[in-house]
Amino acid sequence: MATSSLILLLLSLVYIACEARSPIAASSRASNFIKSSCGATKYPALCVQSLAAFAPSIQQSPRQLAQTALSVSLERARSSQAFVSKMKKFRGLKKREYEAIKDCMEEMSEGVDRLSKSVQELKHMGQAKGQDFLWHISNVETWVSAALTDENTCFDGFAGKALEGKVKASIRARILNVAQVTSNALSLVNQFASKQ
Repeated sequence: MATSSLILLLLSLVYIACEARSPIAASSRASNFIKSSCGATKYPALCVQSLAAFAPSIQQSPRQLAQTALSVSLERARSSQAFVSKMKKFRGLKKREYEAIKDCMEEMSEGVDRLSKSVQELKHMGQAKGQDFLWHISNVETWVSAALTDENTCFDGFAGKALEGKVKASIRARILNVAQVTSNALSLVNQFASKQ
């Protein structure tokens, strides 16, 4: 009787140990880590939606989460930049719309450049510690904040009733999404910085 209880106990422990190492459990832990981290962002549902597919590579790493969030932001900014560029070629644009799109393209270009620098800075900072870490992370935070300002400035050019319509609505939807994803990325970078 004691032998069968011992065997049952050992089998239970082996099962629990295997379950904890299973890809499904690891994926579940990574997903929970993303949800928990995104809970502290301004747009948590968008945060989870934009990062969930990357759970296997993020695992439970605050650094990898911040890196991935910045990469997602950069990709969306590039996509929006291309979209805005195509809008400039539409026929029938009012002069004011054309100028607003042109200004927006400049802002988007600067934002893409800053996000790209941020991705590279975080990627190449290695295992920096102390003042070195603070210097690198400060660069990332500054560039991401500036990119967020660029995105908002892009849309400011479409203010006023003279620019109401499909062009403004299309660009606004894209820029708003990029700004929200970038805001979330900045929050996740700040979370990473605070855990160091």
